[in-house]
Amino acid sequence: MTPADADLRSRAPAIGAAILLVAIVGIGLSLTLPLLSLEMERMGASASVNGANTAIAGLASLIAVPFVPRLAARLGIGRLLAGAIIVSMLALLSFKLFFDIAAWFPIRFAFAAALGTLFVLSEYWIAAAAPPARRGMVMGIYATVLALGFAAGPALLGLLGTQGWAPYLAGIALFALAGLPLLLARKLLPGLDAEPQRPVASYMLALPMATAAGAAYGAVETGAFALLPVYGLRIGLPAETATLLVSAVALGNVALQLPIGLLADRVSKARLLLAIALGSIGGALLIPFAHDLGLWPLCLLLFAWGGVVGALYTVGLAHLAGRFQGGELAGANAAFVMLYNVGLTSGPPILGLSLDLSTRWGLPLAIAGFLLLLPLAATLRRD
Repeated sequence: MTPADADLRSRAPAIGAAILLVAIVGIGLSLTLPLLSLEMERMGASASVNGANTAIAGLASLIAVPFVPRLAARLGIGRLLAGAIIVSMLALLSFKLFFDIAAWFPIRFAFAAALGTLFVLSEYWIAAAAPPARRGMVMGIYATVLALGFAAGPALLGLLGTQGWAPYLAGIALFALAGLPLLLARKLLPGLDAEPQRPVASYMLALPMATAAGAAYGAVETGAFALLPVYGLRIGLPAETATLLVSAVALGNVALQLPIGLLADRVSKARLLLAIALGSIGGALLIPFAHDLGLWPLCLLLFAWGGVVGALYTVGLAHLAGRFQGGELAGANAAFVMLYNVGLTSGPPILGLSLDLSTRWGLPLAIAGFLLLLPLAATLRRD
């Protein structure tokens, strides 16, 4: 056994607890998001109001996340994680108790702020616990497990149904369950003795390409999942077949994170990020040509493309963890999550408008435009 493998084995309990916590949260979140949209439709909300309520989530994260590293340094990571889990459970309960469109806006704000806190601190825990020589592999495992969790939520919702108390209680139970690994591994939490000494936004200049990866991934992932079925319909695919495009991207995301994470441990992460961006741009521009060849060539391309695009998140986090430690790492991770939310809120409208302007080229060109953020960021400073 190599020293790196021995180091990984000694850290495995802490890494496993952190990954399990965030995976359970991912299941609860992916169960909740479609549920809330369907419930607002039943309330009679217009699509624009429904979308505005969803956008509140991004706004809440942008407002709350910059304060997370300092709060964690003052209160302790364990206490802040536990508090975020409790707020998430109370918010889910409130969605059902206060079944009103106006009430759901502040509830959604609190829910999203708590989720942002959970993701920032969980990812900091994973990055801090991962041994430097195996950090890419650990982040690849994390991204794979998280993707599986996001896939499990809608499936669970299909079993429980979308009406009544059952889906809400299931979500509350999942968030409560996420507290179990936190409780069992509370003595394995990383320290955060000092507050970050710089504003969260400054990390965007310190590692521009790594943080730009968060923005690009947020825009492309959200936009692709939302609009690929629409793209499929507009190029003449039946509705049931159009959903296969999203499945292909999701499966590629699950399948390729670990191999790319292993590669990240052997090469320069900055150069790998740039290669991922260029490969993703090329893949996006090939989408219309793949469709000309038929459905299965298109699905195969989207499978490979989904895995490569997903690696923006995996390698971006690993790159940040290789440069910063302690409070600085928590601040850098907060910047990454902030930019992810910027992409999440800006990507779908821009990609949707581009698809309206051109069925064949609008979506691929808009996706490529967001991915160009990384090569542009690479010119600002060498990561």
